[in-house]
Amino acid sequence: AYFSRSGNTRVVAGVIQRARNADLFEIAPATAYPQDYLATVAQARQERDAGFEPALASRVSKLAAYDTLFLGFPIWGETAPPVIRSFLSAHDLSGKTLVPFITHGGYGPGSSRAVLARHAPNARLREAFVIEMDQERRTMESVMKWLGAAAAP
Repeated sequence: AYFSRSGNTRVVAGVIQRARNADLFEIAPATAYPQDYLATVAQARQERDAGFEPALASRVSKLAAYDTLFLGFPIWGETAPPVIRSFLSAHDLSGKTLVPFITHGGYGPGSSRAVLARHAPNARLREAFVIEMDQERRTMESVMKWLGAAAAP
């Protein structure tokens, strides 16, 4: 199961799915996050600070059939995105092995392990695979800097 905004986490999920011949489930909020990166950042910050858990578009229907769940997500605001808390709250992972895979833009996994432990207290939480990926913010800042230099006389 994975949540991905820009596609980086989706790529990692696809590699895991092919390597393990596993099922793949995309976690999505019932109401999509804005396409605009800065609007998404602002909304995610508000949701994080309020402890809000957005409604899910769908749930894993036959979770009981799985012993192990690979759970992928990007780091937002130094923690797991609010929709990951929603996913964990909506699915009982008691007795299951939870293997996180985390993408980030340079800040590391933040407090995501504590979020997973708190929202899936009866799961066997494994060490996360953590990888730095390209980040929209960094790309956007580089382009804006370039545009500023290009506009100078």
